Amino acid sequence: MAKWGEGDPRWIVEERPDATNVNNWHWVEKNATSWSIDKLKELLTGLVVENEKGSCEVKELTKVEGEATANNRKGKLIFFYEFEVKGKWSGCLKDSKKSYKGTFDIPNLSEENEAHEIDVNVSCDSTSDDATEVKEIMRIVGTKVIQEKMAEYINRLREEYGQGIILPTKDCAKAPAPKVVNKENKAKEEMNKVVTDCSERMDGLGVRIHTKKLVAREEFKCRAADLYRALTDKGMVEAFTGGPATLEPAKGERFSLMGGHVTGEFVDLVPEKKIVQKWRIKTWPTEHYSFVTIELEEQDSSTVLRLTQLGVPDSEYDNTLQGWKTHYWQRMNQVFGFSANLF
Repeated sequence: MAKWGEGDPRWIVEERPDATNVNNWHWVEKNATSWSIDKLKELLTGLVVENEKGSCEVKELTKVEGEATANNRKGKLIFFYEFEVKGKWSGCLKDSKKSYKGTFDIPNLSEENEAHEIDVNVSCDSTSDDATEVKEIMRIVGTKVIQEKMAEYINRLREEYGQGIILPTKDCAKAPAPKVVNKENKAKEEMNKVVTDCSERMDGLGVRIHTKKLVAREEFKCRAADLYRALTDKGMVEAFTGGPATLEPAKGERFSLMGGHVTGEFVDLVPEKKIVQKWRIKTWPTEHYSFVTIELEEQDSSTVLRLTQLGVPDSEYDNTLQGWKTHYWQRMNQVFGFSANLF
């Protein structure tokens, strides 16, 4: 069986008096999910938008689901965040006591999009001419205001979770605070920027890694429990990968597959439903990890697997996508017969 990636470049670290995360080489992460949910609710709930024709107000958020993390690798900050936001609004025209209600959703708040690229979908419970006019206030004016609030969230995330994650190096007595993005059209560009003034003295540590988001959907003719075991049981993993594996399916436990060509750590597990991992291929830049989320949905005669992978290096995207197909999905079907109807 062909190996998935070969080689592993060596690296040298400097001495630190406290022996902690030397040269900022190691992956350090902060979970910003809970803070982000609270911040999004704070920024949007009660938000008022208006023009010369009328005004609208965000009454409540009915759904805020997703995750956010701040990560330090090689002295640079990398932020991963992805949320789906839904809410209710109401509004009226000026000089009118008639109020109209509706809903809105933000489907693509993530590091893949700049703030001005974020979509806001608006609907109204009524279809009268006045209701349509109020809806347009929320759609046109509201979208712009909400995008501004999302830019504020991105900046606050960087400011709040960038502190203390970059450690001082031997040549820098104190690591400076991360720079905060002030213009929304710079948000995406700044996400992977080196933020220490001493980066030029770190011999190559300031190289930016451009990344992509990988999304895949597969359907297997098996139960969710069987598919979950195939991805977490050591014997079953070794069977379909064709190589030695080291893994213990528990939060915080590291794993190694295919003789070390794929390594990572379990971040979260929900039996038969969800697996979240820090995940990398051996040939990727040293210590660079992506975040893999695998969700399983059992249906009448099959189980749907949805994979979302954040932080895949641009140059490795095609190889990674093909690797999932060849070394995971096709091999699992061949070895376990998941392509046949076993229900």
